[in-house]
Amino acid sequence: MSDGDAAEEIMRATYRALCSHGYADLTMQDIADESSKSKAALHYHYDSKHDLLCAFLDDLYDRFVELADDAGGEDPHEALLALVETVLENPDDDREEFETALLEIRAQAPYEDGFRDRLTRFDDYLIAELTGILEAGVADGTFRRDIDPADTAGFIVTVLTGTSTQRVTTGRPVECSQRMLTDYVETNLLAEPEGLSA
Repeated sequence: MSDGDAAEEIMRATYRALCSHGYADLTMQDIADESSKSKAALHYHYDSKHDLLCAFLDDLYDRFVELADDAGGEDPHEALLALVETVLENPDDDREEFETALLEIRAQAPYEDGFRDRLTRFDDYLIAELTGILEAGVADGTFRRDIDPADTAGFIVTVLTGTSTQRVTTGRPVECSQRMLTDYVETNLLAEPEGLSA
């Protein structure tokens, strides 16, 4: 088995173990039990559970970027809404358990630099993507010229993060937030058609 194959197996095993045990109770043995590797073999690749989870967050980031890049959209308006929809996509049962475990990891970020740096990377990427979409929309007349793309992107990411957290902690569905974000985009961001402005 190549190093790449071994790493992928460990990442998949980590995902399954997080779904089953959550972050707080997770052990290297739990991850080993979900793979063909021994606990000693895991320690050959990663010094500690913390190091393995940092690598897991790096792997998640790569998958997230790939997913976001595939969100599509014919124009800046559609691209913005497609990216929002991708981030808020309703998870299946396994993904729900995983998102709960990921929230536990997020809760450790204030105390764990490795976690905080990687979670910040997610937010920075999403803000940059949204900023680029908004800038393109301002340039081609889709969005109003007086909006600040970076500030608007930061606001949207804050709403998306809060919505995902509420889904995990209270079971609140995302549809209301998604609908309100769509209304916000269409009411506050879209440029008025020519000839209709005051």
